[in-house]
Amino acid sequence: MTPLASTKANRAAKEGRAIQKEVDALEAGKTSRIEPKPMQAGAREYPTEFLPQHHAKPGEEKNIAPAPMYDAPGYKGSEKLLDKVAIITGGDSGIGRAVVVLYAREGADIAVVYLNEHADAEETKKAVDKEGRRCILIQGDVSDSAFCKEAVNKTLEAFGRLDILVNNAAFQEHTSDIDERSNCARTS
Repeated sequence: MTPLASTKANRAAKEGRAIQKEVDALEAGKTSRIEPKPMQAGAREYPTEFLPQHHAKPGEEKNIAPAPMYDAPGYKGSEKLLDKVAIITGGDSGIGRAVVVLYAREGADIAVVYLNEHADAEETKKAVDKEGRRCILIQGDVSDSAFCKEAVNKTLEAFGRLDILVNNAAFQEHTSDIDERSNCARTS
């Protein structure tokens, strides 16, 4: 990663934290109007109680308690993606990590593109290694088109091909009412 790309990624993370601070200020003192519903559970124990938590954006999954479940232990891959290569943006955590792990279980090699959550990205890479597939980590800001071209080139260099792109990277703003947000679009 070039120093410029790393600087841009860190700037994007800082902008995300500033936006989240605005949302937090709007939500201060509000209580949720949504009653929790019972969840549909699979073949393993799921937590039933969650302590209130708030994490600075972009968050680090290692700080969430209980730890998010992403590995789908009851799912057996069937080589649907055998020897395919995928770039998965936002693949270091959350839904992105789950997609990375299951694509690897289906036989794909993965390029994980992430903003700046290094520990989460390394944890995701270990999960891919456990599935017996190859994984590279590419740090940067996907809102920068030059970085996106760099990520594709690094993937081609590492794996010799590219078959799948999963555009999962995102910044989530929490608000109880969409009318409370005057501008959700980020300009760069």
